[in-house]
Amino acid sequence: MGVNYLRDTGLLLLYCFLTLFQTGSDFFYILAFLTAVILCCADYFLDFKKFFFLPVLLYFTLSLLSPFFLCFFPAVSYVLLRHRSYPSLAAGLGLFLYFFGTKDINFYILCIGLLGLLIACVLQKSTSCYERLEELYRRTRDDSTELNLLLTERNHTLLEKQDYEIYTATLKERNRIAREIHDNVGHLLSRSILITGALQAVNKDDTLDESLRTLDASLNSAMDSIRSSVHDLHDESINLEEAVNGLIKDFIFCPISFHYDMGREIPKEVKYCFISITKEALANIMRHSNADYVQLYMREHPGLYQLCIEDNGNGTYSLDSGIGLINMKERVHTLKGNIQILTEKGFKIFITIPKGV
Repeated sequence: MGVNYLRDTGLLLLYCFLTLFQTGSDFFYILAFLTAVILCCADYFLDFKKFFFLPVLLYFTLSLLSPFFLCFFPAVSYVLLRHRSYPSLAAGLGLFLYFFGTKDINFYILCIGLLGLLIACVLQKSTSCYERLEELYRRTRDDSTELNLLLTERNHTLLEKQDYEIYTATLKERNRIAREIHDNVGHLLSRSILITGALQAVNKDDTLDESLRTLDASLNSAMDSIRSSVHDLHDESINLEEAVNGLIKDFIFCPISFHYDMGREIPKEVKYCFISITKEALANIMRHSNADYVQLYMREHPGLYQLCIEDNGNGTYSLDSGIGLINMKERVHTLKGNIQILTEKGFKIFITIPKGV
């Protein structure tokens, strides 16, 4: 409604002042103008759809007392058309025709009123069409915005899934390469080392001793390099989330809720630490707890890695003794981390490991 409503009713109220040339201004004319203004403004600022008949009934009652109120009927008819109150509009038109077309015939006011009613119909129809188009545009724009947000979210999800698949494929390829090196190159080097050792044992030519020793040292050095490379590739190929999910899959003691929120570039020391502690914690829960629910959290923060394991059991735990708990503390302290073990209202392990260790 807004500006269009104020524009239309303002123009109609100004138009109704053309009747001033015939009626003159007196108390009732000014009162009729103020009543029409109040009715139009109340319809704009207040929401009285359920009680709309009350101000309309008051206006028609005042019109029966003084026909001056009908001089502003075009402005009031705009409000009636807006609310589609056609019976009230017909009643008002009947009063207007009765006072100015039958009882006291005034062709000037009659023409002004009928033409004003026609103008009100045109303005209301135009404004109504504009409001429908504006609402359609707003709804279409909102739907388009919502669709764009949905598509953006889906694209983001697809990109994350694609990145994760690439990351998983990369880890699997590293593992495959490490396995191929270990099974093929490693075995060939082991065979060559054994053959060289056998040649050194049966060799009787002193001139070949130095060459065989050099060859044996070179092969052993190559073997050490291969082992180091294989271990590095294997360590980098470990997917922490998949490894923990594997532990959870084998844990059938009670349900586990696993929340994982960590990046992909995690140091191998942190991976092995979290996997080992999770495995030991789940074993302790099975041995010492009568819990029926376990929560496991792994999160990455800007400055640290966080692991939290808790259950709702009421079993008895020994925090000072126990090789498992001692190993947990040693692993965390090796990485300069912090570990807290609580036994109130269940068993809880809270671990933080700073980055850049």
